Amino acid sequence: MELKPIRTRKEYQAALAETEALWDAPAKSAEADRLDVLAMLIESYERRHYPIPDPDPIEFLNHVMEARGLTRKDLESYIGPRGRVADILNRTRPLSLEMIRRLADGLNLPAEVLIKPYPLRQTAEERVAA
Repeated sequence: MELKPIRTRKEYQAALAETEALWDAPAKSAEADRLDVLAMLIESYERRHYPIPDPDPIEFLNHVMEARGLTRKDLESYIGPRGRVADILNRTRPLSLEMIRRLADGLNLPAEVLIKPYPLRQTAEERVAA
């Protein structure tokens, strides 16, 4: 296969097949170089044709907590006291910019995911007032 941008599904499938065939290429070989270039071409095609939207910030935070074995108490140094952590995770209060900065820096999380808008739950008082 000639190395060129992947434009069709057929070219994409061919690139995937060749990538699989080259998977065990010795490091620093011509085959390994070809594998690297194919991987970049495949990534570019997939980014255009199969975009993955950023997750909901609170779902993402819950996933990170589960994956890393963190508890709500572990988030207090980034978000604030226990009640504020509960409000954030229960969606009754939005993340502030400062909370996002602390989470991004302290837990090495992508701020661009945490800053996305997400739905909040109405409190009982808000439901009565509406």
